[in-house]
Amino acid sequence: MKMSDIITAHILNMLEQSEYDTAEIQRNEFASLIGCVPSQINYVLASRFTPEHGYVIESRRGGGGYIRISRVRLDKSSALMHIINSVGSELDTSTARILIENSRGAELITNEAAELMKAATSSTVLRQIPPPFRDSFRAAVVKQMLLSLI
Repeated sequence: MKMSDIITAHILNMLEQSEYDTAEIQRNEFASLIGCVPSQINYVLASRFTPEHGYVIESRRGGGGYIRISRVRLDKSSALMHIINSVGSELDTSTARILIENSRGAELITNEAAELMKAATSSTVLRQIPPPFRDSFRAAVVKQMLLSLI
């Protein structure tokens, strides 16, 4: 099992045991417990516990600092709005695909909607758009398609 998977499993276990869907860690202590370097904790948090995945990260620096990971439980409309608001003004192909697959996995969109969204935002379809504008166009398309599901 990869170190990232081990860290993820520990954090998910902490979230499951919490009655408030929140896990609080001190990065250096947690890294020592797991047997990794603190930067690996940062990597896992930045890549697997993002708003797009349904998590909110809060941190406080200093001697008594902590990192708090909270799982966001939202109804379908609120979850879709959360995703729409997190998209930003540009969206590259791989990030769009991940966002769509995560939305499908969370059952926020149907398989058919996911396939349509992936087709509409593919590089093949957008090749007629000048390269500097593709990512902003893709972001607008994804946002509009998700808005249509609310």
